[in-house]
Amino acid sequence: MNIENNVVVVTDTVRYAEQDGVAVILLDNAPVNGLGNTVRQGIAECLTRATDSANVRAVVITGKGKVFCGGADIRQFNTPAATEAPMLRHVIRAIELSEKPVIAAIHGVALGGGLELALGCHYRVTTADASLGLPEVNLGLVPGGGGTQRLPRLVGIRAAIEFAQSGKPVRGEEAVALGLTDALIEGDVMAAGMKFARSVADRGGPHPVIGQKPPADVDGIDFGAVAAAVNPKARNGRAQRAAISCMEASTRLPLEVGLDYERFLFDELVAGPESKALRHMFFAEREALKVEGLAAGTSVRSIRSVGILGAGTMGAGIAMAFANAGISVTMFEKDQPALDGGLKLIRQNYEITASKGTLSPDDVKKRLDKIATTLDMGKLADADLVIEAVFEDMAVKQSVFRQLDDICKPDAILATNTSRLNIDEIAASTRRPESVIGLHFFSPANVMKLLEVVRGKRTSDQVIASCIKMAQVIGKTPVLVGVCEGFVGNRMLTGYWREAGFLLEEGASPQQVDGAMTRFGFAMGPLAMADLAGLDINWATRKRLAATRPAHLRYSRFADRICELGRFGQKTGAGYYRYEPGSRTPIPDSVADELIVQCAKEAGIARRTISDEEIVERCVLALVNEGARILQEGIAQRASDIDVVYVNGYGFPAWRGGPMFYAETSGIDAVLQKIRTLHEVHGEHWTPAPLLVQLVEQGRTRFQAA
Repeated sequence: MNIENNVVVVTDTVRYAEQDGVAVILLDNAPVNGLGNTVRQGIAECLTRATDSANVRAVVITGKGKVFCGGADIRQFNTPAATEAPMLRHVIRAIELSEKPVIAAIHGVALGGGLELALGCHYRVTTADASLGLPEVNLGLVPGGGGTQRLPRLVGIRAAIEFAQSGKPVRGEEAVALGLTDALIEGDVMAAGMKFARSVADRGGPHPVIGQKPPADVDGIDFGAVAAAVNPKARNGRAQRAAISCMEASTRLPLEVGLDYERFLFDELVAGPESKALRHMFFAEREALKVEGLAAGTSVRSIRSVGILGAGTMGAGIAMAFANAGISVTMFEKDQPALDGGLKLIRQNYEITASKGTLSPDDVKKRLDKIATTLDMGKLADADLVIEAVFEDMAVKQSVFRQLDDICKPDAILATNTSRLNIDEIAASTRRPESVIGLHFFSPANVMKLLEVVRGKRTSDQVIASCIKMAQVIGKTPVLVGVCEGFVGNRMLTGYWREAGFLLEEGASPQQVDGAMTRFGFAMGPLAMADLAGLDINWATRKRLAATRPAHLRYSRFADRICELGRFGQKTGAGYYRYEPGSRTPIPDSVADELIVQCAKEAGIARRTISDEEIVERCVLALVNEGARILQEGIAQRASDIDVVYVNGYGFPAWRGGPMFYAETSGIDAVLQKIRTLHEVHGEHWTPAPLLVQLVEQGRTRFQAA
């Protein structure tokens, strides 16, 4: 609807217009109309204009562009602008006091503060495809604009708890069914909102105010049990429990007192380390999508069909990732038993998901129908993207790529799923190195979010941009990395596992090392993770790199010796731990414990008591020190990219923000001092990364400028 001739610019982010008895307050704060200080000021001033205007009978609040309002301006958190008057609470209070009906016309999204703004309005109308929710817990927060107090009064405590605790939005149709919104609208959002506004104005007042409703009914909820059921490993567990506490307050406190309690918890959380880390990760994952130096206007290739070489665990998982996104897949293997095994694994995975009610039988069939199998590599000729997931051996991979070079169409992207090998050497085996890229999926590939996109020296901008886009289409979190041994994740993992092995020889047990790291927040300890991944994989890498390892450097032989016994982890029933048939639960094993003591004796190491603090310090700082080298070498574009890799691929606790953010919050100068001390005690492995030294000498507190 065109009201341009009547528009008044109230602030740089809010517009106002009057037409046919209706005032329109238009939020104009790209990209998501966030409720920054000037938006709040603008809404308040527009409400005063509408109240004072004799021509206005009703007010519509809506958003310019594709969304109504995405919530608070997160970048203003912990800054003076965040608390600049008027606060959202006071804006909503002014709306509630209006004798003229105020209608929120919602499209796109109404999330967080955007939904709270809408809850303060007398009426809410929405498009069917809009998303409405309170996702603050995902940032380690509770709603701060009354969401936990008004929502239960409107939709009931059970539905409200699900909203606030899960952070998951609902679509417009479900919002109407829940009573969250009053009606669905179609077509032009502003015109539909104004039409609805005139209809309620014609009815006369008083108009419904959620805040005037009595406290929400308890509805038999045991709030203590709900809070106790929060996963103790959840990245946002503290925020979830705080949201539940706020919801309980809505059942026993008057509105204003409940709002005070909600705001108290919000302020406490927003100043706390967990929320700061989760907000860091929120922005880091979005920043990782940006490719520095990418030519402007770089085109993106359309990927409608994918070929996969290898039907093992990784190949099957990659096939599922694409099929889940509706992309056709052709999976190749050299023999029928291997192909059948891959397809069986895929079916089993889908059946498990269906048994949990997440997928319907029809959904399973649709996804399976997207996956074709073949013993003829020539069937991959027309694929837009071909990914090899074969044995981790350079000669094998080069042979595969020579064949693909002959078979695949000229504009196909050729990708390797290697976790460590040199992409440039693989690309050199083809006549089109510009089309070769690394796509390092993490196992299980159908579940894990991280995708390391490995750029070779000659990989084209178009191929890089296409793969970053493809990753988003299939629900992955891509991070662009450069070529080196292990790229970002596995290169850093080498030092992490190195220290875990040294700590075993020096006196710790496997369960103490893993226990210390899981209590720090890791999803799994380093040794249990190694057992899960398969000890033979890294054993092969160590043997491959043995010739380049300096003889004078300390080297723990325990990991090699345990592999020599045929103990490769869970898949053989024994590794650092032993495993009962059909179980993934690690059980301490005397065989491993005795071998640790033997290796320490052979190395001349006097075992001692190791503290959990030492375990955490050495394992985490090994990550930080290597991460700093990676950053300085340009293997990662930015420090936050390293954090994205480690949180999404290696189980680093998100509420600590990743290893590089953890170093910043611990103090880079303090981190360097600890590394220097470790260098004095443990030798060359702990040589401080030059970047750390440089930053401290320059008085810098962050790896990169804000």
